[in-house]
Amino acid sequence: MVDVLVIGGGGAGLTAAIHAKKDGANVALVSKTYPTRSQTCMAQGGINAAIGADDSIQSHISDTLKSAQGLADEELVGILCEHGVDAIKWLDKIGVPFSRNKGIAQRKMGGASFVRACYAKDYTGLKILHTLYDQCNAYDINMLSERFLIDLAVIDGKVYGAYLLNIKTSTVELFHAKSVILATGGYAKVYGKHSTNHVGSTADGIAAALRAGAKISNMEFIQFHPTALKKSSILISESARGAGGYLVNSKAERFTDELASRDKVSLAITNEMQKGEEIYLDVRHLSAKFIDEHLPQEKKLADLYENIDLTKQLIPILPAAHYTMGGICVDKNCTTNIQGLYAVGECANHMVHGANRLGGNSLLEIVVFGKIAGEAACAYAKKEMPACKVDKHKDILSQINTNPTVDFYKRRAELAEIFYTHVGVKRNEQGLLEALEYIQALQNELKNMGVKNIKLAYNTELAEFLEFKNLVLTAKTVVLSALRRKESRGAHYREDMPNKDDNFSTDTICYQENDEIKFP
Repeated sequence: MVDVLVIGGGGAGLTAAIHAKKDGANVALVSKTYPTRSQTCMAQGGINAAIGADDSIQSHISDTLKSAQGLADEELVGILCEHGVDAIKWLDKIGVPFSRNKGIAQRKMGGASFVRACYAKDYTGLKILHTLYDQCNAYDINMLSERFLIDLAVIDGKVYGAYLLNIKTSTVELFHAKSVILATGGYAKVYGKHSTNHVGSTADGIAAALRAGAKISNMEFIQFHPTALKKSSILISESARGAGGYLVNSKAERFTDELASRDKVSLAITNEMQKGEEIYLDVRHLSAKFIDEHLPQEKKLADLYENIDLTKQLIPILPAAHYTMGGICVDKNCTTNIQGLYAVGECANHMVHGANRLGGNSLLEIVVFGKIAGEAACAYAKKEMPACKVDKHKDILSQINTNPTVDFYKRRAELAEIFYTHVGVKRNEQGLLEALEYIQALQNELKNMGVKNIKLAYNTELAEFLEFKNLVLTAKTVVLSALRRKESRGAHYREDMPNKDDNFSTDTICYQENDEIKFP
Protein backbone atom coordinates (compact mmCIF):
# COMPACT_ATOMS: atom_id res chain seq x y z
CA MET A 1 0.00 0.00 0.00
CA VAL A 2 1.14 3.53 -0.78
CA ASP A 3 0.04 6.79 0.81
CA VAL A 4 -0.70 8.54 -2.47
CA LEU A 5 -1.37 6.88 -5.83
CA VAL A 6 -1.17 9.33 -8.73
CA ILE A 7 -2.80 8.09 -11.95
CA GLY A 8 -1.51 10.02 -14.94
CA GLY A 9 2.00 11.04 -15.87
CA GLY A 10 1.45 14.42 -17.51
CA GLY A 11 2.28 17.78 -16.00
CA ALA A 12 -0.56 17.67 -13.45
CA GLY A 13 0.31 14.19 -12.20
CA LEU A 14 4.04 14.85 -12.02
CA THR A 15 3.51 18.11 -10.13
CA ALA A 16 1.13 16.44 -7.67
CA ALA A 17 3.55 13.56 -7.11
CA ILE A 18 6.46 15.93 -6.43
CA HIS A 19 4.57 17.95 -3.81
CA ALA A 20 3.08 14.88 -2.12
CA LYS A 21 6.56 13.38 -1.86
CA LYS A 22 8.02 16.67 -0.57
CA ASP A 23 5.40 16.60 2.19
CA GLY A 24 6.49 13.14 3.29
CA ALA A 25 4.12 10.80 1.47
CA ASN A 26 5.04 7.43 0.03
CA VAL A 27 4.06 8.05 -3.61
CA ALA A 28 3.52 5.87 -6.65
CA LEU A 29 2.77 7.34 -10.07
CA VAL A 30 1.27 5.20 -12.83
CA SER A 31 0.47 6.12 -16.42
CA LYS A 32 -0.66 4.27 -19.53
CA THR A 33 2.07 5.89 -21.60
CA TYR A 34 5.51 7.18 -20.69
CA PRO A 35 5.31 10.55 -18.91
CA THR A 36 7.45 12.36 -21.46
CA ARG A 37 4.90 11.46 -24.17
CA SER A 38 1.87 12.89 -22.39
CA GLN A 39 -0.49 15.57 -23.66
CA THR A 40 1.35 18.31 -21.75
CA CYS A 41 4.14 18.25 -24.31
CA MET A 42 1.66 19.51 -26.94
CA ALA A 43 1.01 22.77 -25.06
CA GLN A 44 3.31 24.96 -27.08
CA GLY A 45 2.41 28.62 -26.67
CA GLY A 46 3.12 29.50 -23.06
CA ILE A 47 2.08 29.60 -19.41
CA ASN A 48 0.33 32.68 -18.04
CA ALA A 49 1.58 34.70 -15.09
CA ALA A 50 1.29 38.40 -14.32
CA ILE A 51 5.01 39.09 -14.00
CA GLY A 52 5.20 41.93 -16.53
CA ALA A 53 5.69 45.52 -15.37
CA ASP A 54 2.40 46.67 -16.91
CA ASP A 55 0.39 43.57 -16.03
CA SER A 56 -1.38 42.75 -12.77
CA ILE A 57 -2.92 39.75 -11.06
CA GLN A 58 -6.28 41.52 -11.13
CA SER A 59 -6.03 41.92 -14.90
CA HIS A 60 -5.23 38.23 -15.24
CA ILE A 61 -8.29 37.42 -13.10
CA SER A 62 -10.49 39.74 -15.18
CA ASP A 63 -9.35 38.23 -18.48
CA THR A 64 -9.93 34.71 -17.17
CA LEU A 65 -13.42 35.53 -15.91
CA LYS A 66 -14.32 37.29 -19.15
CA SER A 67 -13.23 34.31 -21.22
CA ALA A 68 -15.13 31.94 -18.91
CA GLN A 69 -18.44 33.65 -19.81
CA GLY A 70 -19.91 33.62 -16.31
CA LEU A 71 -19.20 29.97 -15.44
CA ALA A 72 -15.96 30.29 -13.47
CA ASP A 73 -15.70 30.55 -9.70
CA GLU A 74 -14.11 33.90 -8.83
CA GLU A 75 -12.41 32.56 -5.69
CA LEU A 76 -10.79 29.69 -7.60
CA VAL A 77 -9.77 31.94 -10.48
CA GLY A 78 -8.16 34.14 -7.85
CA ILE A 79 -6.21 31.16 -6.49
CA LEU A 80 -5.06 30.28 -10.02
CA CYS A 81 -3.89 33.77 -10.91
CA GLU A 82 -2.50 34.78 -7.52
CA HIS A 83 -0.31 31.68 -7.42
CA GLY A 84 0.87 32.22 -10.99
CA VAL A 85 3.91 34.31 -10.09
CA ASP A 86 5.15 31.74 -7.55
CA ALA A 87 4.47 28.94 -10.04
CA ILE A 88 6.77 30.57 -12.61
CA LYS A 89 9.44 31.19 -9.96
CA TRP A 90 9.29 27.52 -8.95
CA LEU A 91 9.47 26.26 -12.54
CA ASP A 92 12.39 28.60 -13.21
CA LYS A 93 14.14 27.43 -10.05
CA ILE A 94 13.85 23.73 -10.90
CA GLY A 95 15.30 24.32 -14.35
CA VAL A 96 12.62 25.01 -16.98
CA PRO A 97 14.61 26.68 -19.81
CA PHE A 98 12.35 29.67 -20.40
CA SER A 99 13.28 31.95 -23.29
CA ARG A 100 14.93 35.13 -22.01
CA ASN A 101 14.63 38.80 -22.82
CA LYS A 102 16.31 40.52 -19.88
CA GLY A 103 14.05 38.41 -17.67
CA ILE A 104 11.75 35.53 -18.60
CA ALA A 105 10.34 36.25 -22.06
CA GLN A 106 6.59 36.65 -22.51
CA ARG A 107 4.20 36.82 -25.46
CA LYS A 108 0.56 37.81 -25.89
CA MET A 109 -2.08 35.14 -26.42
CA GLY A 110 -5.74 35.35 -27.40
CA GLY A 111 -8.06 37.04 -24.91
CA ALA A 112 -5.22 38.56 -22.86
CA SER A 113 -5.11 42.28 -22.07
CA PHE A 114 -1.33 42.19 -21.69
CA VAL A 115 1.72 40.27 -22.81
CA ARG A 116 1.50 37.50 -20.20
CA ALA A 117 2.49 34.03 -21.45
CA CYS A 118 5.95 32.91 -20.37
CA TYR A 119 7.45 30.59 -22.96
CA ALA A 120 10.32 28.36 -23.99
CA LYS A 121 10.39 29.05 -27.74
CA ASP A 122 7.33 27.09 -28.93
CA TYR A 123 8.14 24.01 -26.84
CA THR A 124 6.83 25.34 -23.52
CA GLY A 125 4.78 22.33 -22.41
CA LEU A 126 7.48 19.91 -23.49
CA LYS A 127 10.18 21.73 -21.53
CA ILE A 128 8.00 21.95 -18.42
CA LEU A 129 7.09 18.26 -18.70
CA HIS A 130 10.69 17.09 -19.05
CA THR A 131 11.80 19.25 -16.13
CA LEU A 132 9.03 17.87 -13.91
CA TYR A 133 9.96 14.34 -14.94
CA ASP A 134 13.58 15.02 -13.95
CA GLN A 135 12.35 16.28 -10.57
CA CYS A 136 10.33 13.11 -10.00
CA ASN A 137 13.45 11.08 -10.67
CA ALA A 138 15.42 13.30 -8.31
CA TYR A 139 12.85 12.64 -5.57
CA ASP A 140 13.05 8.91 -6.36
CA ILE A 141 9.31 8.68 -6.98
CA ASN A 142 8.21 5.21 -8.04
CA MET A 143 6.91 5.66 -11.61
CA LEU A 144 5.26 2.76 -13.43
CA SER A 145 4.35 3.16 -17.08
CA GLU A 146 2.06 1.14 -19.36
CA ARG A 147 -0.62 0.85 -16.67
CA PHE A 148 -4.17 1.47 -17.87
CA LEU A 149 -6.82 2.55 -15.36
CA ILE A 150 -9.69 0.05 -15.45
CA ASP A 151 -11.63 1.14 -12.38
CA LEU A 152 -11.27 2.75 -8.99
CA ALA A 153 -11.58 0.55 -5.90
CA VAL A 154 -14.39 2.30 -4.04
CA ILE A 155 -16.46 0.91 -1.16
CA ASP A 156 -19.18 2.91 0.60
CA GLY A 157 -18.08 6.17 -0.98
CA LYS A 158 -14.42 5.79 -0.04
CA VAL A 159 -11.51 5.03 -2.36
CA TYR A 160 -9.03 2.29 -1.50
CA GLY A 161 -6.91 2.22 -4.64
CA ALA A 162 -7.32 1.31 -8.28
CA TYR A 163 -7.42 -1.62 -10.69
CA LEU A 164 -4.84 -1.22 -13.43
CA LEU A 165 -4.25 -3.21 -16.58
CA ASN A 166 -0.57 -3.99 -17.07
CA ILE A 167 -0.37 -3.42 -20.82
CA LYS A 168 2.82 -5.46 -21.06
CA THR A 169 1.19 -8.62 -19.67
CA SER A 170 -2.60 -7.99 -19.95
CA THR A 171 -2.90 -8.84 -16.26
CA VAL A 172 -4.82 -6.77 -13.72
CA GLU A 173 -2.98 -5.24 -10.79
CA LEU A 174 -4.71 -3.89 -7.70
CA PHE A 175 -2.88 -0.94 -6.18
CA HIS A 176 -3.95 -0.24 -2.60
CA ALA A 177 -3.59 3.41 -1.61
CA LYS A 178 -4.71 5.69 1.20
CA SER A 179 -5.54 8.40 -1.33
CA VAL A 180 -5.77 8.55 -5.11
CA ILE A 181 -5.16 11.50 -7.43
CA LEU A 182 -6.62 11.29 -10.93
CA ALA A 183 -4.57 13.26 -13.45
CA THR A 184 -5.62 11.40 -16.56
CA GLY A 185 -6.30 14.24 -18.98
CA GLY A 186 -9.30 15.17 -21.07
CA TYR A 187 -11.63 13.63 -23.64
CA ALA A 188 -10.99 15.48 -26.91
CA LYS A 189 -9.99 12.25 -28.65
CA VAL A 190 -13.70 11.45 -28.96
CA TYR A 191 -13.24 13.57 -32.11
CA GLY A 192 -10.63 11.12 -33.43
CA LYS A 193 -8.60 12.58 -36.28
CA HIS A 194 -10.35 15.94 -35.77
CA SER A 195 -8.45 16.58 -32.55
CA THR A 196 -5.06 18.10 -31.78
CA ASN A 197 -4.72 15.75 -28.83
CA HIS A 198 -2.43 12.89 -27.94
CA VAL A 199 -3.96 9.47 -28.72
CA GLY A 200 -4.38 8.83 -24.98
CA SER A 201 -6.93 11.61 -24.34
CA THR A 202 -9.74 9.09 -23.98
CA ALA A 203 -11.44 10.14 -20.72
CA ASP A 204 -10.22 7.13 -18.74
CA GLY A 205 -10.18 8.94 -15.38
CA ILE A 206 -13.48 10.72 -15.96
CA ALA A 207 -15.21 7.47 -16.97
CA ALA A 208 -13.76 5.55 -14.01
CA ALA A 209 -14.79 8.31 -11.62
CA LEU A 210 -18.28 8.37 -13.10
CA ARG A 211 -18.66 4.60 -12.65
CA ALA A 212 -17.43 4.96 -9.06
CA GLY A 213 -20.06 7.54 -8.16
CA ALA A 214 -18.26 10.83 -8.73
CA LYS A 215 -20.04 13.88 -10.10
CA ILE A 216 -18.88 15.51 -13.33
CA SER A 217 -19.79 18.85 -14.81
CA ASN A 218 -19.79 21.10 -17.89
CA MET A 219 -19.02 18.28 -20.31
CA GLU A 220 -20.59 20.22 -23.19
CA PHE A 221 -17.77 22.78 -23.21
CA ILE A 222 -15.06 21.65 -25.64
CA GLN A 223 -12.61 24.18 -26.96
CA PHE A 224 -11.70 24.05 -30.62
CA HIS A 225 -8.29 25.44 -31.42
CA PRO A 226 -8.56 27.75 -34.45
CA THR A 227 -5.33 26.74 -36.14
CA ALA A 228 -4.82 23.02 -36.69
CA LEU A 229 -3.18 21.83 -39.90
CA LYS A 230 -5.89 20.94 -42.40
CA LYS A 231 -4.68 17.45 -43.33
CA SER A 232 -3.56 16.17 -39.93
CA SER A 233 -5.12 18.35 -37.17
CA ILE A 234 -1.58 18.90 -35.85
CA LEU A 235 -1.64 22.05 -33.75
CA ILE A 236 -0.06 25.26 -34.98
CA SER A 237 0.40 27.13 -31.73
CA GLU A 238 -1.34 30.36 -30.83
CA SER A 239 2.17 31.71 -30.50
CA ALA A 240 2.17 32.09 -34.30
CA ARG A 241 -0.74 34.52 -34.08
CA GLY A 242 0.69 36.06 -30.94
CA ALA A 243 3.82 36.84 -32.92
CA GLY A 244 1.77 38.65 -35.56
CA GLY A 245 0.40 35.93 -37.85
CA TYR A 246 -2.73 36.66 -39.87
CA LEU A 247 -5.80 34.56 -40.64
CA VAL A 248 -6.95 34.97 -44.23
CA ASN A 249 -9.55 33.39 -46.49
CA SER A 250 -9.28 32.31 -50.13
CA LYS A 251 -9.61 35.96 -51.20
CA ALA A 252 -6.62 36.90 -49.01
CA GLU A 253 -8.98 38.84 -46.71
CA ARG A 254 -8.47 39.05 -42.97
CA PHE A 255 -11.87 38.38 -41.43
CA THR A 256 -11.42 38.32 -37.64
CA ASP A 257 -9.30 39.54 -34.74
CA GLU A 258 -6.64 36.85 -34.60
CA LEU A 259 -6.13 37.37 -30.88
CA ALA A 260 -9.75 37.22 -29.81
CA SER A 261 -10.69 34.32 -27.52
CA ARG A 262 -10.52 30.89 -29.13
CA ASP A 263 -14.27 30.33 -29.24
CA LYS A 264 -14.75 33.52 -31.25
CA VAL A 265 -11.89 32.84 -33.66
CA SER A 266 -12.98 29.23 -34.26
CA LEU A 267 -16.56 30.36 -34.90
CA ALA A 268 -15.38 33.05 -37.33
CA ILE A 269 -13.32 30.47 -39.23
CA THR A 270 -16.24 28.02 -39.33
CA ASN A 271 -18.53 30.73 -40.70
CA GLU A 272 -16.05 31.44 -43.50
CA MET A 273 -15.68 27.74 -44.28
CA GLN A 274 -19.46 27.40 -44.57
CA LYS A 275 -19.32 30.10 -47.25
CA GLY A 276 -16.98 27.84 -49.22
CA GLU A 277 -13.77 29.63 -48.23
CA GLU A 278 -10.46 27.93 -47.54
CA ILE A 279 -8.70 29.35 -44.48
CA TYR A 280 -4.99 29.98 -44.07
CA LEU A 281 -2.54 31.17 -41.46
CA ASP A 282 -0.10 33.67 -42.91
CA VAL A 283 3.26 34.31 -41.22
CA ARG A 284 5.20 35.15 -44.38
CA HIS A 285 5.63 38.77 -43.28
CA LEU A 286 7.60 37.63 -40.22
CA SER A 287 11.30 37.33 -40.84
CA ALA A 288 12.91 33.92 -41.33
CA LYS A 289 15.27 34.76 -38.47
CA PHE A 290 12.36 35.52 -36.15
CA ILE A 291 10.61 32.29 -37.10
CA ASP A 292 13.76 30.23 -36.55
CA GLU A 293 14.24 31.80 -33.14
CA HIS A 294 10.65 31.88 -31.85
CA LEU A 295 8.61 29.40 -33.93
CA PRO A 296 11.00 26.57 -34.83
CA GLN A 297 8.53 23.80 -34.03
CA GLU A 298 5.75 25.36 -36.11
CA LYS A 299 8.13 25.58 -39.06
CA LYS A 300 9.02 21.90 -38.71
CA LEU A 301 5.39 20.81 -38.34
CA ALA A 302 4.25 22.73 -41.43
CA ASP A 303 7.07 21.20 -43.43
CA LEU A 304 6.57 17.67 -42.10
CA TYR A 305 2.78 17.42 -42.26
CA GLU A 306 1.84 19.83 -45.06
CA ASN A 307 5.08 20.03 -47.09
CA ILE A 308 4.95 23.81 -46.69
CA ASP A 309 7.66 26.37 -46.10
CA LEU A 310 5.75 28.79 -43.89
CA THR A 311 8.28 31.55 -44.54
CA LYS A 312 7.07 31.56 -48.19
CA GLN A 313 3.67 29.85 -48.27
CA LEU A 314 0.25 30.09 -46.64
CA ILE A 315 -0.60 27.38 -44.11
CA PRO A 316 -4.00 25.68 -44.67
CA ILE A 317 -5.78 25.34 -41.33
CA LEU A 318 -9.12 24.51 -39.73
CA PRO A 319 -10.46 24.30 -36.16
CA ALA A 320 -9.93 21.02 -34.27
CA ALA A 321 -10.99 19.80 -30.84
CA HIS A 322 -8.24 20.86 -28.47
CA TYR A 323 -9.20 21.19 -24.80
CA THR A 324 -12.09 19.97 -22.68
CA MET A 325 -13.36 22.32 -19.99
CA GLY A 326 -15.65 19.74 -18.38
CA GLY A 327 -14.52 17.10 -15.93
CA ILE A 328 -14.74 15.67 -12.43
CA CYS A 329 -16.25 18.06 -9.89
CA VAL A 330 -13.64 19.20 -7.34
CA ASP A 331 -13.40 21.88 -4.67
CA LYS A 332 -10.53 24.29 -4.04
CA ASN A 333 -8.47 21.43 -2.55
CA CYS A 334 -9.06 19.24 -5.62
CA THR A 335 -11.31 16.99 -3.52
CA THR A 336 -14.11 15.01 -5.19
CA ASN A 337 -17.34 13.77 -3.60
CA ILE A 338 -15.62 10.38 -3.06
CA GLN A 339 -13.62 10.27 0.15
CA GLY A 340 -9.87 10.09 -0.49
CA LEU A 341 -10.21 10.73 -4.24
CA TYR A 342 -8.69 13.85 -5.79
CA ALA A 343 -8.60 15.05 -9.39
CA VAL A 344 -6.38 17.59 -11.09
CA GLY A 345 -5.66 18.95 -14.54
CA GLU A 346 -7.84 18.50 -17.59
CA CYS A 347 -9.77 15.53 -16.14
CA ALA A 348 -11.05 17.84 -13.39
CA ASN A 349 -13.32 20.85 -13.48
CA HIS A 350 -11.46 23.32 -11.27
CA MET A 351 -14.08 25.97 -12.15
CA VAL A 352 -11.43 28.28 -13.58
CA HIS A 353 -12.09 27.89 -17.32
CA GLY A 354 -15.87 28.05 -17.42
CA ALA A 355 -17.30 28.10 -20.93
CA ASN A 356 -14.01 28.88 -22.65
CA ARG A 357 -10.43 28.49 -21.41
CA LEU A 358 -8.14 31.48 -21.72
CA GLY A 359 -5.07 30.53 -23.76
CA GLY A 360 -2.03 30.05 -21.52
CA ASN A 361 -4.02 29.05 -18.44
CA SER A 362 -3.90 25.26 -18.88
CA LEU A 363 -0.20 24.90 -18.05
CA LEU A 364 -0.69 27.26 -15.12
CA GLU A 365 -3.62 25.17 -13.89
CA ILE A 366 -1.62 21.94 -13.76
CA VAL A 367 1.20 23.58 -11.78
CA VAL A 368 -0.95 25.54 -9.32
CA PHE A 369 -3.57 22.87 -8.68
CA GLY A 370 -1.07 20.03 -9.04
CA LYS A 371 0.68 21.40 -5.96
CA ILE A 372 -2.62 21.79 -4.10
CA ALA A 373 -3.74 18.24 -5.00
CA GLY A 374 -0.44 16.67 -3.94
CA GLU A 375 -0.41 18.45 -0.59
CA ALA A 376 -4.09 17.73 0.11
CA ALA A 377 -3.81 14.01 -0.77
CA CYS A 378 -0.72 13.70 1.42
CA ALA A 379 -2.47 15.37 4.36
CA TYR A 380 -5.43 13.01 3.97
CA ALA A 381 -3.18 9.95 3.74
CA LYS A 382 -1.54 10.82 7.04
CA LYS A 383 -4.82 10.00 8.76
CA GLU A 384 -5.16 6.43 9.93
CA MET A 385 -7.01 4.27 7.45
CA PRO A 386 -7.86 0.58 7.94
CA ALA A 387 -6.86 -1.87 5.23
CA CYS A 388 -9.66 -3.03 2.97
CA LYS A 389 -9.74 -6.13 0.81
CA VAL A 390 -11.30 -5.65 -2.60
CA ASP A 391 -11.45 -8.31 -5.26
CA LYS A 392 -12.50 -7.87 -8.87
CA HIS A 393 -11.19 -7.67 -12.44
CA LYS A 394 -8.83 -10.61 -11.86
CA ASP A 395 -8.95 -11.89 -15.44
CA ILE A 396 -9.85 -9.07 -17.81
CA LEU A 397 -10.00 -11.20 -20.96
CA SER A 398 -12.60 -13.52 -19.43
CA GLN A 399 -14.93 -10.52 -19.12
CA ILE A 400 -14.56 -9.40 -22.74
CA ASN A 401 -16.03 -10.84 -25.93
CA THR A 402 -13.18 -12.53 -27.82
CA ASN A 403 -15.38 -13.41 -30.81
CA PRO A 404 -16.68 -9.98 -31.77
CA THR A 405 -19.04 -9.52 -34.69
CA VAL A 406 -18.81 -5.72 -34.71
CA ASP A 407 -15.52 -3.87 -35.34
CA PHE A 408 -15.07 -1.28 -32.59
CA TYR A 409 -12.35 0.50 -34.58
CA LYS A 410 -14.90 1.21 -37.33
CA ARG A 411 -17.41 2.45 -34.76
CA ARG A 412 -14.78 4.66 -33.13
CA ALA A 413 -14.09 6.37 -36.47
CA GLU A 414 -17.84 6.80 -37.07
CA LEU A 415 -18.29 8.33 -33.62
CA ALA A 416 -15.51 10.82 -34.34
CA GLU A 417 -17.16 11.94 -37.60
CA ILE A 418 -20.57 12.30 -35.96
CA PHE A 419 -19.08 14.34 -33.14
CA TYR A 420 -17.17 16.66 -35.47
CA THR A 421 -20.31 17.18 -37.57
CA HIS A 422 -22.97 17.48 -34.86
CA VAL A 423 -21.09 18.30 -31.63
CA GLY A 424 -18.47 20.59 -33.10
CA VAL A 425 -17.97 24.34 -33.23
CA LYS A 426 -21.64 24.74 -34.20
CA ARG A 427 -24.47 22.62 -32.78
CA ASN A 428 -28.25 22.38 -32.96
CA GLU A 429 -30.92 20.21 -31.37
CA GLN A 430 -31.50 18.02 -34.41
CA GLY A 431 -27.80 17.21 -34.79
CA LEU A 432 -27.37 16.56 -31.07
CA LEU A 433 -30.32 14.19 -31.07
CA GLU A 434 -28.82 12.33 -34.03
CA ALA A 435 -25.55 12.02 -32.13
CA LEU A 436 -27.39 10.75 -29.04
CA GLU A 437 -29.29 8.17 -31.09
CA TYR A 438 -26.01 6.90 -32.52
CA ILE A 439 -24.39 6.66 -29.06
CA GLN A 440 -27.34 4.76 -27.66
CA ALA A 441 -27.10 2.32 -30.57
CA LEU A 442 -23.38 1.96 -29.82
CA GLN A 443 -24.11 1.09 -26.21
CA ASN A 444 -26.53 -1.60 -27.34
CA GLU A 445 -23.86 -2.95 -29.72
CA LEU A 446 -21.07 -3.10 -27.14
CA LYS A 447 -21.95 -6.68 -26.23
CA ASN A 448 -21.11 -7.64 -29.82
CA MET A 449 -17.75 -5.86 -29.71
CA GLY A 450 -14.51 -7.01 -28.17
CA VAL A 451 -11.02 -8.14 -29.11
CA LYS A 452 -9.85 -10.82 -31.50
CA ASN A 453 -6.34 -10.86 -30.08
CA ILE A 454 -6.25 -13.12 -27.00
CA LYS A 455 -2.51 -13.04 -26.50
CA LEU A 456 -1.37 -11.59 -23.20
CA ALA A 457 1.86 -9.87 -24.19
CA TYR A 458 1.32 -6.26 -25.29
CA ASN A 459 -2.31 -6.73 -26.28
CA THR A 460 -2.84 -3.13 -27.38
CA GLU A 461 -6.19 -4.06 -28.93
CA LEU A 462 -7.46 -4.81 -25.43
CA ALA A 463 -6.39 -1.43 -24.06
CA GLU A 464 -7.84 0.36 -27.09
CA PHE A 465 -11.19 -1.41 -26.66
CA LEU A 466 -11.32 -0.30 -23.02
CA GLU A 467 -10.51 3.24 -24.17
CA PHE A 468 -13.35 3.06 -26.68
CA LYS A 469 -15.83 2.06 -23.97
CA ASN A 470 -14.70 5.06 -21.92
CA LEU A 471 -15.19 7.35 -24.91
CA VAL A 472 -18.71 6.04 -25.54
CA LEU A 473 -19.72 6.68 -21.92
CA THR A 474 -18.15 10.13 -21.95
CA ALA A 475 -19.66 11.01 -25.34
CA LYS A 476 -23.11 10.39 -23.94
CA THR A 477 -22.53 12.85 -21.07
CA VAL A 478 -21.31 15.46 -23.56
CA VAL A 479 -24.37 15.21 -25.79
CA LEU A 480 -26.88 15.06 -22.94
CA SER A 481 -25.25 18.10 -21.34
CA ALA A 482 -25.25 19.99 -24.66
CA LEU A 483 -28.95 19.24 -25.13
CA ARG A 484 -29.74 20.58 -21.66
CA ARG A 485 -27.88 23.86 -22.24
CA LYS A 486 -30.42 25.69 -24.38
CA GLU A 487 -28.27 28.72 -25.14
CA SER A 488 -24.95 29.73 -26.69
CA ARG A 489 -22.10 30.42 -24.30
CA GLY A 490 -18.36 30.30 -24.96
CA ALA A 491 -17.32 27.08 -26.65
CA HIS A 492 -20.92 25.82 -26.70
CA TYR A 493 -22.58 27.47 -29.72
CA ARG A 494 -26.15 26.49 -30.57
CA GLU A 495 -27.22 27.65 -34.04
CA ASP A 496 -30.83 27.20 -33.00
CA MET A 497 -30.29 29.21 -29.79
CA PRO A 498 -27.52 31.71 -30.66
CA ASN A 499 -27.89 33.99 -27.64
CA LYS A 500 -26.70 33.70 -24.06
CA ASP A 501 -29.47 33.05 -21.54
CA ASP A 502 -28.94 34.07 -17.90
CA ASN A 503 -31.10 31.14 -16.82
CA PHE A 504 -28.16 28.91 -17.76
CA SER A 505 -25.48 30.75 -15.76
CA THR A 506 -24.92 27.55 -13.78
CA ASP A 507 -22.84 24.40 -14.15
CA THR A 508 -24.29 21.34 -15.87
CA ILE A 509 -23.72 18.57 -13.30
CA CYS A 510 -24.38 14.88 -13.88
CA TYR A 511 -23.63 11.48 -12.36
CA GLN A 512 -24.25 7.83 -13.15
CA GLU A 513 -26.78 5.68 -11.30
CA ASN A 514 -27.83 2.17 -12.36
CA ASP A 515 -25.95 2.66 -15.63
CA GLU A 516 -27.99 5.77 -16.44
CA ILE A 517 -26.70 9.35 -16.69
CA LYS A 518 -28.72 11.57 -14.38
CA PHE A 519 -28.84 15.30 -13.73
CA PRO A 520 -29.67 16.66 -10.25
